[in-house]
Amino acid sequence: MDSLRLPQPKATQNKSKEDPNDKYGMKSKDVKASPTHSTLALIEEEQEESDPWDLPELKDIGVPWSALDTSGKVIRVLVAVGKLILLLGFLYLFICSLDILSSAFQLVGGKAAGDIFQDNSVLSNPLAGLVIGVLVTLLVQSSSTSSSIVVSMVSSGLLTVQLAVPIIMGTNIGTSVTNTLVAMTQAGERSTFRRAFAGATVHDFFNWLSVLVLLPLEVASGYLYVVTKLIIDSFKIESGEAPDLLNVITDVLTDSIIQLDESVITGIATGDPEARNKSLIKKWCQTFTNTTLMNVTVPGPENCTSPSFCWFDGNYTFTLKNISETYNVKKCTHLFVNVNLSDLAVGLILLALSLLVLCSCLILIVKLLNSMLKGQVAGVIKKVINTDFPFPFGWVTGYIAILVGAGMTFIVQSSSVFTSAITPLVGIGVISIERAYPLSLGANIGTTTTAILAAMASPGERLANALQIALVHFLFNISGIILWYPIPFTRIPIRLSKGLGNITASYRWFAVVYIICCFFVLPLFVFSLSLAGWQVLVGVGVPLVLMLIIITVINMLQKWKPEVLPSQLRSWDFLPLWAHSLAPWDKVVGVITAKCCCCCKCCHIAVEQTEHSEKEAVENNKKSHTEVYDNLAMSAAMEVENEIKIEQEILKITRL
Repeated sequence: MDSLRLPQPKATQNKSKEDPNDKYGMKSKDVKASPTHSTLALIEEEQEESDPWDLPELKDIGVPWSALDTSGKVIRVLVAVGKLILLLGFLYLFICSLDILSSAFQLVGGKAAGDIFQDNSVLSNPLAGLVIGVLVTLLVQSSSTSSSIVVSMVSSGLLTVQLAVPIIMGTNIGTSVTNTLVAMTQAGERSTFRRAFAGATVHDFFNWLSVLVLLPLEVASGYLYVVTKLIIDSFKIESGEAPDLLNVITDVLTDSIIQLDESVITGIATGDPEARNKSLIKKWCQTFTNTTLMNVTVPGPENCTSPSFCWFDGNYTFTLKNISETYNVKKCTHLFVNVNLSDLAVGLILLALSLLVLCSCLILIVKLLNSMLKGQVAGVIKKVINTDFPFPFGWVTGYIAILVGAGMTFIVQSSSVFTSAITPLVGIGVISIERAYPLSLGANIGTTTTAILAAMASPGERLANALQIALVHFLFNISGIILWYPIPFTRIPIRLSKGLGNITASYRWFAVVYIICCFFVLPLFVFSLSLAGWQVLVGVGVPLVLMLIIITVINMLQKWKPEVLPSQLRSWDFLPLWAHSLAPWDKVVGVITAKCCCCCKCCHIAVEQTEHSEKEAVENNKKSHTEVYDNLAMSAAMEVENEIKIEQEILKITRL
């Protein structure tokens, strides 16, 4: 600032005293600082040097507990209990809305998912299998559903375990989009959005990096298949039943809204022609199947069940066959059982309603947490969650967090639900990114243990293959943890998610670009190259990968060893600004947004009023900090500069 200068000699001081009226002039350069040192620069430096990833202090602005009388204490306890009950209620609705959201996606794209799985010629390509796993999980919004389809195909012989391994990796990536979408609901406040989006995408980066390492290893050596095959052959495993834990509570509400017949998707994937004409909406919840041994006509002797059960009568061939007939006993009682709407229409209705409930519950949960987690309560929770064990056992804390994440995910039986629940806690600053990372890794393990128990409920002839696929999922996540967690230097997902969080905090539209590119554009691009053949995939993919590696290496050298690089490569300034900065793109997005909103003048007025009130609050805050210490000359200089800035803003608006 021009007004902040070093202490001046006495002549200058006297001159400033002789012309006191000049402090209201427009010449800011003539204003000189007095010998009194201003603390404004110190305040600004402290704000600039503060780490944006430091957990904020949730201050308690209420009356202290010791200052309350008996009635006040009773009222505070009752209010706290009421808030806790409301919090549990909103959390219950939040989990149920995620379940309904999964059902809605299955109604909208479930049959398409079954058709995708049916093309075995495409699945033989590992990259295509990976992308199909991602896309199908995005369509049904449930890695459990997509994994069960894969298990059914393997059990029926339509897909080998080796071909199913890349698909299982893809389901691991696809399920991580849910908490990323949940983080988008916290885009209102910059610092909260920075932490929430980083806490959500740390899960994404872990899954993508694990696939980048383990998929080539699996293609080259069959590591996951061989190890899980040895485990299956070494242990005598008996079939059991998968437990229903949280589903016992949530099914009461979700089953009264919609129930799906998931065997339809599996039937389409396994090639059942009758499944294509069936509706995914379950009509009959209780049925009875009667199997009778009957004489049936078959085209020829080769179609007989056994040579001893085959006889002829003229031109007809008869055999004995078990004929099953299903009788409907009890109709379902959910809302859409008697609605004459297509699956797509019902899916879109449920999609809109579930998203509305999900976002509303999430906003209310965050508000309640902000009001409850204050003062001493917040301090205790932060210490319990984020504090490490004392030396030399500090390294154990992260592994305990992994076990906690696995246990909580096992209880709720969904990694999406658990990671989506901790995302707002990361946003408001209760959980740090460093602690959210092992919790997310534990969620990955927890969802695989549920799949293992579900696989153990398979019939005897399908048990080995179903359990091997579930173990592949488990071993994949364990291998990823070994790669990206034990050594602090290898915790690259944390650094990547923080970098992305900083970008999205400055350019919030980039969060939408990230979701579209990572979960839709990139998978579809790789899938289209896979369909074109290995030659096209290698010809296009290898140069792109090499270019990405070179850019990454140059970026690392620019940061750590710039003297190694040629002078021209020590920065990207030789490129056009749009090629190495998001600022020009931000202007484009701003212009497009302004044009879209120009027809609604109320939007502009509201934004201008908000900005004006924010500027006044900032100015008043700075003034309260500085007016005690600063002299009149500096205050006049600040007023002049503020007036100039306001005039420049008015000129910019006039140009638009």
